[in-house]
Amino acid sequence: MSLPRFTLIRSVSKLEKLIFRRYSAQNTINLSDQAVQRYLNHLILEHANLETKPRRNFEEARRLQEIKPIVLALEQRITLFDSIDSLKDLNKREGQDEEIKKMIKEEAQIYLKRLKEVDGELQSILLEPFLTQGGVLVEVTAGAGGQEAMLFARELLEMYQSYCEYKDWEVDVASIEKSDLGGIRKASLLVKGLGAPELMRMEAGVHRVQRIPVTEKGGRIHTSTISVAVLPQPTDVELNIPERDLSIETKRASGAGGQHVNTTDSAVRIIHIPTGTAVECQEGRSQIKNKEIAMQKLRTLLLQKQLDEQSSKINSERKSQVGQSNRNEKIRTYNYPQDRVTEHREGGGTTHSLKIFMQGGEPLEQLQESLLRQHKYKAIMTEINDFIVKYKAENIGKS
Repeated sequence: MSLPRFTLIRSVSKLEKLIFRRYSAQNTINLSDQAVQRYLNHLILEHANLETKPRRNFEEARRLQEIKPIVLALEQRITLFDSIDSLKDLNKREGQDEEIKKMIKEEAQIYLKRLKEVDGELQSILLEPFLTQGGVLVEVTAGAGGQEAMLFARELLEMYQSYCEYKDWEVDVASIEKSDLGGIRKASLLVKGLGAPELMRMEAGVHRVQRIPVTEKGGRIHTSTISVAVLPQPTDVELNIPERDLSIETKRASGAGGQHVNTTDSAVRIIHIPTGTAVECQEGRSQIKNKEIAMQKLRTLLLQKQLDEQSSKINSERKSQVGQSNRNEKIRTYNYPQDRVTEHREGGGTTHSLKIFMQGGEPLEQLQESLLRQHKYKAIMTEINDFIVKYKAENIGKS
């Protein structure tokens, strides 16, 4: 199989900018920039090399899937530019009558129009977040604000549960610590589905709520904070725990739950002996289901410990990521008196109708997608810059 022709990717001038962010300003990639052109040509060559490889590992297969739509759009652009060049050569020939010149002009306009459309499609593909099938552990913890923080933590947890239903994701309550007034001190959800790892990562950080306390009638506006951590769930390949390393206990579930909870040994506690990490689950009625959820949570926490131990190696990578489990970063404010939600990160902005936002539907989805696109824009511009630095270093003295 021959490699695609290595040619500079040209662009159509005065392209209309596509709107990618629903909450704030827009980003586009300058396709006429020489650095961008070199990078795009590099993707064509990378795609060809990956496609011709007899065997690909998981990361190579993922990379091929990610860049294939980009390369397909680039190949369309090359074909269209070749067709336009052919028409230019034809138009330069002597002895052409006016009818043929008119036909050439009309056909060129068709190609130029399609080229503009393909450039728009390419912009969209370059900035479209790459979503994967996977899972995350979402931990919601009440921070400053006492009972009010615990009450809003419960509302935030319910918003995420509704959002999972809206997205048709699988969701399980891994653990929950309730307060006396019906709020929660801490709770965790196991979420699985297409796009869950990328979209839910946008929720990691400190959520601030401003409202008149639910526990009081009237009074001043109270500010509370809730911390959200989002940890990736490992695959079987990433983390396999030998049975001999586990201590598994069963007991009767405690707390509210009716007669069933008080008479059945459904609660499961698992201890990872080498590290002393302990998890438990008692939210479901089935001991088997509780054990499954507890194991998923344990594997997630152990993976996070591994990542933390390797933090010095991956520190530069984490700096380029958005929405890490940073409990100190204030990411969003929910202002009830002004009926607005303000996202403080780039790609965010302000939306009103707070009650609708808290239902965990389309407004939350749009905000997460906007944040992801901003992250994708930054990531691809960093990738282009890194490629150009490497390209220049490799070609010093060759010209």
